[in-house]
Amino acid sequence: MDNGQTLIWVGSYTADRNAKGEGIAALSADDHGRLTSLGLAVAADSPSFLASHPTLPVLYAIAEEAQTVRAYRRTGDAGLEPLGEPWPAGEATCHVATDPHGRFIVATCWGDGQVILYELDHDGAITSRTSAAAAVDPHTATSLQEQRPSRAHSSLMLPDGRVMTTDLGHDLVRVWRVVPGEGLQLDHQVILPKGSGPRHMARHHSGTVLVDTEYSVEVAVLRMEPDGTYELATMVPASATGAKDGDAGAEIALSPDGRFAYVGVRGSNRICVLKVSNGGTELEPVAEVPCGGEWPRHHLVREGWLYVANEGSDDVVSFTLDPATGLPDGPVSRVEMGSPSMLLPAS
Repeated sequence: MDNGQTLIWVGSYTADRNAKGEGIAALSADDHGRLTSLGLAVAADSPSFLASHPTLPVLYAIAEEAQTVRAYRRTGDAGLEPLGEPWPAGEATCHVATDPHGRFIVATCWGDGQVILYELDHDGAITSRTSAAAAVDPHTATSLQEQRPSRAHSSLMLPDGRVMTTDLGHDLVRVWRVVPGEGLQLDHQVILPKGSGPRHMARHHSGTVLVDTEYSVEVAVLRMEPDGTYELATMVPASATGAKDGDAGAEIALSPDGRFAYVGVRGSNRICVLKVSNGGTELEPVAEVPCGGEWPRHHLVREGWLYVANEGSDDVVSFTLDPATGLPDGPVSRVEMGSPSMLLPAS
């Protein structure tokens, strides 16, 4: 979009989840943070997470309840149409990410722990599906009563071509090599404290990866060693005041300069701000602000603005970010959106 307008795709939960969304919606944000709904881009069943192709006008969406992944082609200014048929995924598929070279996408499945690689053709269409090896819980004893389900939750593309994924159920972060025609092969894994629940990730420009945890509401700092392996450097509370009863970590995002991290906390409905220093390896919680609604499932940091998708209050809100302190101020603008679950700037 032009004239100072940014197009943002909005994923949602729909009727199959007893929610109010209708599919993938579109909204615009202007240079003053004002948000305007552009309506429904395409009807879809609970497209709760989205990813865009790096060079083509193609979008990928999971259908969380239908257990599928589908490609969509952009039409006009703010429309989408299906590109090919839906591909089977796993139970409660909750995240999708795109290879920066456009060769494949990776979907992660909360329900059954699957991590699935889908190869793409030159048009961005899905052509094959390969499921990776299942996770093994490093914390669980041999007793069957203590077995915990695997809960693959997100993936992150690393600059060297490897893929990093979280397993919220097994408190694991796994690093994979991509083998053409064979999918993902395990390179190594990082074990987080039992019960922490690693959820989403953000890579600092230093190479350090920050992982927010859903259960313990912390940020894990994964430092890359000279041999390319990652190690857990520290765990830092997302909030200086601590987690409240009923809290659950949601999204983590970094400021473009890497000086601040923003963690959404559902339950107490906060955005927590952490100062990042020493090459991304040191974090300090410095502030927290109300998210401007209820159940902040996802947020986006872009060009001096913070946009928050509040699933529980059916709205998206914008905050301005202070360039010196990193602190959000607002809400500046609010737009009603049915059960928004994810915000993705259109490429």
